[in-house]
Amino acid sequence: MKDVAQILKSKADHKVYTVSPLAPVLDAVKLMAEKNLGALLVLDGEEFVGIISERDCTRKMLLADRLPRETPVRDIMSSPVQYVGPRHTNEECMALMTDKRLRHLPVIDNGKLIGLVSIGDLVKDIISEQGFIIQQLEHYIAGVKG
Repeated sequence: MKDVAQILKSKADHKVYTVSPLAPVLDAVKLMAEKNLGALLVLDGEEFVGIISERDCTRKMLLADRLPRETPVRDIMSSPVQYVGPRHTNEECMALMTDKRLRHLPVIDNGKLIGLVSIGDLVKDIISEQGFIIQQLEHYIAGVKG
């Protein structure tokens, strides 16, 4: 099973998209829509302070009847945030996400933000690994019969 560092390397887009805690929620939503993302990490300068997700926007904005142009990200972001290190395995991440009902996990190495893995990243990795195992088993079976 791959670790988070390997999963991050396999991602097509290595960029970590972030937003300031002082930015209006509308800016965060626009960036998520533009980049087709479900969440953004919130950085205050270089310091990782939270995460804002589509879920935060719908539940904490719409249900509270807040205005996205006037509400800063800090008012609705989730904080503190569960995170993992680069050596955590896919399996450990999936267990944490399932237990805590998360869809995104920031990756922190020596106190520095190095990436973000989503449930989609982890599922894609599992499917790829299963495909490889099936292929190897097919080759083994074909070799045994031949």
